[in-house]
Amino acid sequence: MIKRKIKPWLFIIIFMCMGIGFIYAQSQPSRLVDNASLLSDSEKSELETKLDSISKNQECDVVILSTKTLEGKSTTEYADDFYDYNNYGIGEDKSGVLLLINMEERDWYISTCGFGITAFTDAGIEYIGNEIKPYLKDSEYSKAFETYAELCDKFITQAKTGEPYDNKNLPKKPFTIVLEIVISIAIGIAIAFTVGAIMKSQLKTVKRKAQATDYVDKDSLNITNSNEMFIFSRISRTAKPKEGNSGSSTHQSSSGTTHGGGGGKF
Repeated sequence: MIKRKIKPWLFIIIFMCMGIGFIYAQSQPSRLVDNASLLSDSEKSELETKLDSISKNQECDVVILSTKTLEGKSTTEYADDFYDYNNYGIGEDKSGVLLLINMEERDWYISTCGFGITAFTDAGIEYIGNEIKPYLKDSEYSKAFETYAELCDKFITQAKTGEPYDNKNLPKKPFTIVLEIVISIAIGIAIAFTVGAIMKSQLKTVKRKAQATDYVDKDSLNITNSNEMFIFSRISRTAKPKEGNSGSSTHQSSSGTTHGGGGGKF
C-alpha cells in the first residue's frame, strides 16, 4: 500500500477557507433580533429560517427587530439606524425591509431601503400594519411576525412585475366568517323571493293589470283636459372621494441613506 503524505500547504488552504467562512458568517447579521424576548426558542428558530429563506430567494432582506426601549430616538431613527449600522440590505442599493416593535410605547414601524422602497409603498405599509396589529394587540407575536414575513414575500413578488401593491391594487382580504354568513342569508332570501314569484305567477284567478286604465270599464270615463304641474325638485350632491397619495415617501437617515417607511401604535 502506497501512503501519500498530505502536504503542509494543503492544511494552510483548508484553514484559510474555514477562517473566511467563519468571518463571512459573523458578518451576516441575524434577520431576527428579539431584544424584547417576545418569542420562545422554537419560535425564533422557525421564524429565522423563514426570514432567511425569503430574503435569499427574493434578494431583499426581510428583518424583524423587537426592543424594550428606543433609547431616546424616534421609531424612524431607531429603525433606520439599526438597519444601516448593522449592515442589512442586499446588493448595491442595500435592498430590504425591517419591522420594528417597540414594547415601551407599543409602537410598530416598517423601514424600507433600496428595492424595498419600491415594493412597500406608503399604502402597502399601512396595509401590512393593519394586518399585524390585531395579533400584536393580543400578544400573539409569533403570528404577527409570520404574517409580516408572508406579506413581505407577497409584496416583493408583486413589485417585481412592475406594478407594486398600492392604493388601487392592494391585496384583497379573504372572506371572514361573518361575511360568509351574510352572503348565505342573502342567497337564501334571493332563492325564497324567486320561488315566491314563480308561485305567484301561477295564480290564475287574480292577475295584476299593467296600466291604471285597465281597471276602468271602456267608455265609462271621458277626460277632456289634463296637464302636469312641476312643483319642486331635490338635488343631491356627493363629494368625490379624494385618492390618497401613491408610491413611497422617503427621507434621509443619519448615515445619509435613503429610506421609506411608516408605522403606528398597537
